[in-house]
Amino acid sequence: GSSSSQRTPFMILCDNNASETQGDCYGFCLVYSGSFLSEVEQDQADQVRVTMGIQPESFRWELNSGDEFCTPEVMMSFSREGLGQLSRNYHNIIHHNLTRGKYHLSRRPILINNWEATYFNFTEEQIYKIAEDASKLGIEMLVLDDGWFGKRDDARSGLGDWFVNTKKLPSGINKFCQKINDLGMKFGLWFEPEMISEDSDLFRAHPDWVLRTAGRQGMLGRCQFVIDMSRKDVVDYLYDSISSVLKSANIEYVKWDANRQIANAWTALLPAERQGEVMHRYVLGLYDLLERLTSSFPNILFESCSGGGNRFDAGMLYYAPQTWASDNSDAFARLFIQYGTSFMFPVSTMGAHVSACPNHQTGRISPLETRGVVAMSGTFGYELDTNLMTDEEKEIVKEQVKTYKKYYDLINYGDYYRLSDPYKTDRYVAWMFLSEDKSKALVNYVQVRAYANAPAIYIKLQGLKEDSIYIVNGKEYSGKSLMKCGIFMSSENGDMIAKQIEVVEK
Repeated sequence: GSSSSQRTPFMILCDNNASETQGDCYGFCLVYSGSFLSEVEQDQADQVRVTMGIQPESFRWELNSGDEFCTPEVMMSFSREGLGQLSRNYHNIIHHNLTRGKYHLSRRPILINNWEATYFNFTEEQIYKIAEDASKLGIEMLVLDDGWFGKRDDARSGLGDWFVNTKKLPSGINKFCQKINDLGMKFGLWFEPEMISEDSDLFRAHPDWVLRTAGRQGMLGRCQFVIDMSRKDVVDYLYDSISSVLKSANIEYVKWDANRQIANAWTALLPAERQGEVMHRYVLGLYDLLERLTSSFPNILFESCSGGGNRFDAGMLYYAPQTWASDNSDAFARLFIQYGTSFMFPVSTMGAHVSACPNHQTGRISPLETRGVVAMSGTFGYELDTNLMTDEEKEIVKEQVKTYKKYYDLINYGDYYRLSDPYKTDRYVAWMFLSEDKSKALVNYVQVRAYANAPAIYIKLQGLKEDSIYIVNGKEYSGKSLMKCGIFMSSENGDMIAKQIEVVEK
């Protein structure tokens, strides 16, 4: 029912010897957020055919005389200069032709999300203290995650009841939001509109609003059902209830989550012979709700999420200009996740946060400086409790915030270059951002593993002007030298050591 994190609706056909800088590469990106199929066929004459579209398994659609059916679009691009240029083609398409709204090309706030700090167990005072501390570090927005609504103390109840839990927030959303605004911070909320808990007022009132086979109990996943987004009355309810919350306070951000896939795709409103329409009607209902909400609240920044990156696709980016790339926020894992995501999607679309250490998903320990460098290659933020940080760590965060603000335009809208492949070496990962006029670059480097007496590492840059002189660490180099010979990276003691290097044209 969603575009998946295993098989994203994007693929590249390229020469066998294609690299970042050479080779013919064809890209195909389906603008759709539901079940899909991508196929490549090669016949006996070596002719190649590519098809992409809605997954045909169990799909049926009844068309009567005069009816129309609109299929999803595919964005195609070609590069004869390798995989890197193909990626930059798509980054430009998404920046200038797909995303829209207030935050299309404007600076987005650095946020802190309370999820990994508190999970469901929080009080108003506890969240306020996190915001108060974060505001002193230069962080610009507090996002209140799961647990602020209905009877929601764990994953087993409350979804669908989109009204404030006054036991946790006795001040209510409006007054609490005002408290956050008084700190000089913006305020955002988490929603999971497409899901419904069995233990909820909504389910007790409308058990028929769940996707489940007629006459059967239905399948719970993560203690929740999928609500029937193919129904107009469901979409209308969600619009009214979410709008009521968004109108009640100065809410400037919405994290739109969806933490399970569709099963039992059966609606009570269609006869048996038309149940093959449900999965696609679900996507159309989702798009309708998002269109109504983003039109009614044009000043709100929407971020999509689906258990992390299970629905990171071009269809969702039309409504929400950024997507939470993965629930795995470990810096080491993110080197691979963000590397793979960059082939299609620009940095400005990738939700990336500095999380607590040891990491909650892997238990891995990484330096705070490195977690910051990795998270800066995305929509930068934090996912931890600032009250538990030492004074030294807070000073590091202040510097990270300043650095991200300084390089914001370069990171988010500069040309992106992958300078290494993390799947081919376990020693390091390197990438860079280059301004449009090629006068400034930011090189990011992570020494993943340290080895004794290891060979020297030289990172070869890309995209610079060959005949121009650039200043790197106070020394002058020609663009040609930086691209052909590279920058020497000294070996450090320890794993996951990060560096950022500014390159400026003289």
